Amino acid sequence: MWDDAFPSFLIGLREGLEGGLIVSILVATLVRAGAKSRLPQVWTGVLAAIALAMSFGAVLTFTAASLSATAQEAFGGTLGVIAVAFVTAMVFWMRRSARNLSGEIKEKVTGALAMGAGMLILTSFLAVGREGLETALFLWTTARAAGESAGPLTGAGIGLVLAAGLCWGLYRRVLRINLTKFFTATGAVLIVIAAGVLGYGLRDLQEGGVLPGKAAYAVDLGGTVDAGSWYSTLIQGVLNLTPTMTWLQVTGYAGYLAVVMTLFVRGIRSPSPAKPSPAAAAGAGAPAGSAARRRPAWVVPVAVVAVPAVVAGFVVALGRPKPGGAQTVAVSEADCGDGFSAPRPGRQTFQMRNTGSRTSEVYLIDPATGAVYGEIEGLAPGTTRDLVATVAGGSYAWRCVPSGGTAVTSKAVRVGGGGGARAVVPVSEQDLAAPLKEYKQYVEGGLATLVAQTDRLDDDIQGGRLDAARTDWLTAHRTYSSLGAAYGTFEDFDKRINGRPDGLTAGVADKDFTGFHRIEYGLWHGQSAALLKAPARQLAADAAGLSKAFPAQDFDPGDLPLRAHEILENTLQFELTGQADQGSGTELATTDANLAGTRELLTVLKPLLAGRAPHLLPTVDADVTRLQKLLDASHQGGSWTPVDRLDATTRARLNGATGQLLEDLAPVPDLLEIRKSA
Repeated sequence: MWDDAFPSFLIGLREGLEGGLIVSILVATLVRAGAKSRLPQVWTGVLAAIALAMSFGAVLTFTAASLSATAQEAFGGTLGVIAVAFVTAMVFWMRRSARNLSGEIKEKVTGALAMGAGMLILTSFLAVGREGLETALFLWTTARAAGESAGPLTGAGIGLVLAAGLCWGLYRRVLRINLTKFFTATGAVLIVIAAGVLGYGLRDLQEGGVLPGKAAYAVDLGGTVDAGSWYSTLIQGVLNLTPTMTWLQVTGYAGYLAVVMTLFVRGIRSPSPAKPSPAAAAGAGAPAGSAARRRPAWVVPVAVVAVPAVVAGFVVALGRPKPGGAQTVAVSEADCGDGFSAPRPGRQTFQMRNTGSRTSEVYLIDPATGAVYGEIEGLAPGTTRDLVATVAGGSYAWRCVPSGGTAVTSKAVRVGGGGGARAVVPVSEQDLAAPLKEYKQYVEGGLATLVAQTDRLDDDIQGGRLDAARTDWLTAHRTYSSLGAAYGTFEDFDKRINGRPDGLTAGVADKDFTGFHRIEYGLWHGQSAALLKAPARQLAADAAGLSKAFPAQDFDPGDLPLRAHEILENTLQFELTGQADQGSGTELATTDANLAGTRELLTVLKPLLAGRAPHLLPTVDADVTRLQKLLDASHQGGSWTPVDRLDATTRARLNGATGQLLEDLAPVPDLLEIRKSA
């Protein structure tokens, strides 16, 4: 988040300071001219400018959200290029005008005073409005590039607040800032950031089909640069440089930076001579008369703020597709899809109304394959909820599954046009039965091995052979760690076998601290065999008890897809941070075992994933291979490098590779979620 905040912080600070300086000069000029009564007109113009900027941002956000994916890319790319043009012009204008800004504004205010209230409102509106529009456009572009809005908005907010404080200090004469140097320094940084925004915009235009060459890569470091590492995230967030860039991106980035930065630096070295400030006309005052008093004072401020908002509302309403032709679709035990007619292609909102007496699951499906385009779970009787889905060329029908009842499918409708809408082929419990059976056999075999290994560990400790116990401890713990997808079925056995001291009253000395980590703590903290005999005997007994109980325990088939992501999520949280270590320094050995368990799980799920996401498995396989190579390089024989002894680069690569694998595994639970429509 914070790496995405910096560019917006800079634009908020710079544009806020620019607009704030203008307002400060307007206010100071009126006060010194003895025209304080005209200050409300200045603030009215400022409010109108803010309302315009916010309305413009709303139009950008909501009209873009209503476009297709391809159109969004083209729209975002176009606005990105426009934003770069605006920022570039702003950088050069402020470098040139910083010295003479006060004189120019005073001249305009003097003229506005002589021409009446409307002109003064217009002057302040135009002076601040340009900065507001530039800020809204740049923030929208950077938020789109970052893929989230929290960071950019937070950065911009901090920058604007700081700018307001600086302007207040300058107005009160408690601060002195060399504005020429300030705008020169921030201008150089903004040129670098704008080059990245330009590269991102060009990529969007390629993705949107406006420009060619989206597959012509000049740089492809995806296999060597960790996209999830802190330095990669920082570079992408601030500079918009990504591990993979096309020739057009690289050319645009380098060309813009070379040309614009050269012109900017040349302008600094040979500045144009400052123009003398024009003499302010004296005696300008507020025009007298009762005409200005005929309307209430609040009318104009309210109007100038409300008009942009109303206009933006109309633009958004007209620019977005109507919700599915305002279709209300009935759902009941006997009749599903009443009121459904062929919708238009594009993103649609259907109002699903449960007219029956039972809670129902509702699915928009392809009737030929059963693939799901959208769904609502638990639609209660008498309630209405929106279902949003993207509709393209093809056949569509509704499938309603009432609680305790039989599924009902509506009549199919045909939508013309090309394909492209994403659908998920539903998975039933029966579909997961074979993978579940295969995985349970893997776990049962692993538990049988675990029983033999914990018995050997117990024998080592009972016989006082602590060196052998350390070796056998690691072997047994790796076996247990490779069974991660079954942890949810182990009930209380998992806490006793692999629990950590976190949260226990007495910590490592607590009587409830048992299992592998209790023995690990003792073996690597110099405890005697006598102190470890009871924990070792208990661990062996718990392993045997689990092996005996597991075949009869309930294993929810829906847990399998969830575990594909959760095993390595816990690894990243505990093993790769060192939190789970109790002295052995074998966190990477546990990570290796967790990866083996994940690989086994993906093997049993592969038949289901292959038809639903054919491009996912090759990507995940490449991620697994990459992480495995990093782990293999971190040990020799039975000796593993502790996480806290890894150099910063290796540790960042491990975290980055694990994070990337987690990101690529994230769709698996949704793809293989058990749906009643199946």
